Amino acid sequence: MSDELYQEITLPTGLTFKQPIGLFINNEWIKSDSKFETLNPSTEEPIISVYEAGVKEVDLAVEAARNAQKEWRKVNPDDKGKMLLKLADLLEAKTDLFSQLEALDSGKPVESNAKADIFAVADYLRYCAGWADKIHGKMIPLAYNRFAITKRYPLVVGQIVPWNYPLSMSSWKFCPALACGCSIVIKSSEMTPLSLLLFADLVKEAGFHPGVFNVISGFGKIAGQHLAEHTGLDKIAFTGSTATGTKIMQSASSNLKSLSLECGGKSPLLVFDDADLEQAAKWASFGIMYNSGQNCTANSRVLVQESVYDKFLELFKKQVIEDWIVGDPFDKDVTLGPLINKAQYDKVKSYIGKGKAEGATLVLGDKDFKFPSKGYFVAPHIFGDCTQKMAIVQEEIFGPVVAVSKFKTEEEGVANANDTIYGLAAMLFSKDFERAHRVADLLDAGSVYINSSNDEDHKVPFGGFKMSGIGRELGENAIDLYTQTKSIYCNVGSKL
Repeated sequence: MSDELYQEITLPTGLTFKQPIGLFINNEWIKSDSKFETLNPSTEEPIISVYEAGVKEVDLAVEAARNAQKEWRKVNPDDKGKMLLKLADLLEAKTDLFSQLEALDSGKPVESNAKADIFAVADYLRYCAGWADKIHGKMIPLAYNRFAITKRYPLVVGQIVPWNYPLSMSSWKFCPALACGCSIVIKSSEMTPLSLLLFADLVKEAGFHPGVFNVISGFGKIAGQHLAEHTGLDKIAFTGSTATGTKIMQSASSNLKSLSLECGGKSPLLVFDDADLEQAAKWASFGIMYNSGQNCTANSRVLVQESVYDKFLELFKKQVIEDWIVGDPFDKDVTLGPLINKAQYDKVKSYIGKGKAEGATLVLGDKDFKFPSKGYFVAPHIFGDCTQKMAIVQEEIFGPVVAVSKFKTEEEGVANANDTIYGLAAMLFSKDFERAHRVADLLDAGSVYINSSNDEDHKVPFGGFKMSGIGRELGENAIDLYTQTKSIYCNVGSKL
């Protein structure tokens, strides 16, 4: 362990550890020519500087992954599964460290948010470990003396992950990829690089071969773009904004590599007149304010049937006030932390200004909450009486801001819900079984939640319609993302 490539950090709880700051390539920590700083969004103060990957370092990582694939693909699937299980155990044993580090780096509250993220990563590692020896091909009979078989082969993969769930969203990519026998180059967000770097040491400890799992920290315009266009990769997987996703798609065309994208969202939550309004208010509150609204599936639009609009809005406001305590992520009672940085803070504030200027009614806002004077904190905001053309209804805000509007008929509610360029998720509340499933079929979204919001499970496929992405992560579909199929024709005998 080179002291130059680790730096000691003492967390607000008093927990002290050594944080890797290098680039993890071929199971070794290396330096680059430059560093960048990561900031604590709760205090606006620097945490640490880490080494930045440029074009040269991306090339080194891809070369390491490419070379590792030659032997890694030959490893017994049972052994791959055991490594994933060991990795899950190693991570779970350090839940406190990882959750506190993510609270420091991203601002998510430790007890109500960050710990759940770390537990979810361990659970998904175990789920994917079970897939490692079940990635089967098929036998297809063609004639009495002729058949075909299919085999599934792993890929050399580049993965670009977001800042809002630093390790959790990364796991949606690296867990199935490792189970499939892929070798990986994964780039963290420059805003939250620390937990993925720390995790890399656990990957090495779990026994994964050099070059199988490479972690680079860097910026999208340099490291991300070069990774996406790199002809040494067979696939690129990306989670982030729709605008960046379109650029990734263009870059990936350099060698027509396989592509999966999970992009933005503006998810509607419909409340029908026969819904359990108290439960709808609770789920709507959770679905928009969790993780400070920095969630691509957040139900940032709530559409309420007009006969129950006033009652729901009253319950919703009350629920949000009860649920969300804004403040220091290390305070065990806090449930809503800061936004990630100044740019995001300014963006969310600008949308709050737009909502007021466009004539929406401010039902709940800053004056209703107490929060620190320093840090990128924005209190929960509810806007009522919203219309379809408002910016806060059409555009992704990515903060604790929700637009509530009315609809008269089921047809109008569905039409307004689908009136968006996005299609990642949708939610609906109704006690009428027939209506609930009829509406679920009509909503243009990759995931539809009936009488709940944002309670996805790693066993269920996840992805978007329209401008929200391409491909499906999680569940069995994730295995399809990280393998390619070869067809082999077998002639029993050699006669034509």
